[in-house]
Amino acid sequence: MHLSFDVPSPLDYFQSLVESDDELPLFESAVCLAHDEYPGLDVQAAVSVMDHLVARLRRRVGSEDSTLARLRALNRFFYKDLGFQGNVNDYYDPANSFIHEVLERRVGIPISLAVIWLELARSLGLPAHGVSFPGHFLIKVKLPLGLAVVDPLSGESLGRDHLEEILLPYRRRTGLTDTQDTPLSLYLQAAPGRDILARMLRNLKEIYQQQSDWTRLLAVQERLVILMPQAWSEYRDRGLAHAALGHQDRALADLECYLVHTEDLVDMDRIAEQVQLLRREIG
Repeated sequence: MHLSFDVPSPLDYFQSLVESDDELPLFESAVCLAHDEYPGLDVQAAVSVMDHLVARLRRRVGSEDSTLARLRALNRFFYKDLGFQGNVNDYYDPANSFIHEVLERRVGIPISLAVIWLELARSLGLPAHGVSFPGHFLIKVKLPLGLAVVDPLSGESLGRDHLEEILLPYRRRTGLTDTQDTPLSLYLQAAPGRDILARMLRNLKEIYQQQSDWTRLLAVQERLVILMPQAWSEYRDRGLAHAALGHQDRALADLECYLVHTEDLVDMDRIAEQVQLLRREIG
């Protein structure tokens, strides 16, 4: 009897990982984001590299070590021994968002470095979470004497003044300059794994939009729609990528879906015009 097994596509694999918020494996899911750029990517090989790093780190930490001691051991291991750092020479290189590349090159951007750091922290039982801070992804660690907010680029603990300085351009841009209405603590909420993955994808999205690289942008949009199925603007942007690539039927379906569900009145007329144009092209 001949047996055949369907091998899941990279998108199917990604979808299976992110189905449940409670059981979402952040590190493995983040590795998968590179599948479109590297079709032969061995995700489990990257997981094995991480397992090896975890084993090395655990040998340096005693079972009775305090939370602060474990945090210091992790930072020494990550920044001094392994040499992870920010890619200051080419911040907008897409490879900075591909976890297997960051593991190999030891350079990345705050959010990709944080994903690796957080996986190591989890192995030590550290109460650490990612923080989707405007303009600069951060990490927070609950210590017995208070909260430490860590810069993933350096491991440096950031004080209130430094955080307000990072936040100031965002406050000015949005008009939320009154700290009584928008206290700093509002921006330091723990980011769910789904939101972290979405921010990583949107970083890639911004790069590919700037380059008008519609093929790569479409691949990113496919993952964003899977990840955030009720983020209707992602259907709009996937539809626009389809339209740019000449996929009129799929573009029309996405843009019509957006118009049905969105409450954003700003660009409804523009998208409605695009829909009418597509309908005429399809005939």
